[in-house]
Amino acid sequence: MNDMTCIIIGGGHAGLGVLKAIKETTRGMAKGRRIRFVLFDKQPGHVRKVMMFRPAASGEEIIVPWTHYSSEGVEFVQGTATSVESVEKRIRYTDAQGNEARIRYDLLVVAVGSIVRRPDPDQGGIALTDPQAAADIRERWRANLRKASGETNPEERKRLMTIAVAGAGISGIETSAELALAMRKEAATLGLSLSDTSVYLLNAQERLFTGGPEKAGRKLEQTLSECGVTVLHNRKAKREEAGVVTLSNGDCLDVGLCVWTIGLIPNPALRGMGLPLTPEGQVLVDECYRVQGSPGVYSIGDCARIIDPKTGKVDQMTCFEAGMQGNRLGKIVMADLEGRPAPIHKALKNNMDAFNIGLGENRGFLWARKWGLDFIITGKLAWKAKKLVWDYASLLR
Repeated sequence: MNDMTCIIIGGGHAGLGVLKAIKETTRGMAKGRRIRFVLFDKQPGHVRKVMMFRPAASGEEIIVPWTHYSSEGVEFVQGTATSVESVEKRIRYTDAQGNEARIRYDLLVVAVGSIVRRPDPDQGGIALTDPQAAADIRERWRANLRKASGETNPEERKRLMTIAVAGAGISGIETSAELALAMRKEAATLGLSLSDTSVYLLNAQERLFTGGPEKAGRKLEQTLSECGVTVLHNRKAKREEAGVVTLSNGDCLDVGLCVWTIGLIPNPALRGMGLPLTPEGQVLVDECYRVQGSPGVYSIGDCARIIDPKTGKVDQMTCFEAGMQGNRLGKIVMADLEGRPAPIHKALKNNMDAFNIGLGENRGFLWARKWGLDFIITGKLAWKAKKLVWDYASLLR
């Protein structure tokens, strides 16, 4: 009897998680047939997207080769899925060499995730979107510091040693802290004054960390200040041009570089795949992650709109929630294959009651609420907790 083919499109946190879950739940067999797993991704390895700021600051490699996840019955294909033909149960894709091909599936999981929102081209700066953009950011600020070491004009030297990070979500916070620490270290090796290095975090809100209490936001801002980051509240970057960032309140900042970290949007590649989507571009699924009108097709992670049927709560675009969805989908797939009722989606309880933020090596911020009390931990312990989360999301432990 022929093998059953399970294709997973997307090798991010959701894709890896569901691959592991389905493989473990089914033990590689279904209805007496061996399951052949095929993972599609356009990258040469798993990109640890939540750590994109690390190569921008330190040059750290955040792509894990697919061989790290290799196991019996799993194939990795570097390519881009272009469409899903649900009637024929096959996908079209373009391989790494640009050749077009098709492959049939019995089970299909769409987990192409999200991408970082890009500013308009005329807004200048560099958006922290992918490993190449991160490498460009690092090269730019390091080149600016080298230039500053020979600059005699103190104002121009100060400008070259200044970065604005536009967007104060978790990504912006972590990026600003890592850049500030890396710039200080580089400035010291070049004999530059550390006091001339400046990183501004532009926050459109009245304070940081609106998902928690005000005192936690104040503590987070204090910790950022210790890293060398100045937070400017109620300010959005409108554009960067010729070394000047224009802010929403009319002020201007002289900078050597503007880095955009302005949130996520569902992967635009979904719009050409032929799947039912929300107006925002997420895949429409039921309470068991099944794609409407497409038998055998499921979708989870940032690219799917997943709603708790009891509470109406929509899952957020986080790797933690994607991991929980992947674990549940393994059980759903097994139930569907066996023709019995499948577990339904259930939103995480109290998922806003804990936040963990990395702020550079051995620096972190952890807030949790339990029994009506707020707990705030900073320093090495918070950093270790964050590192565990990163490693867990990438199946590195």
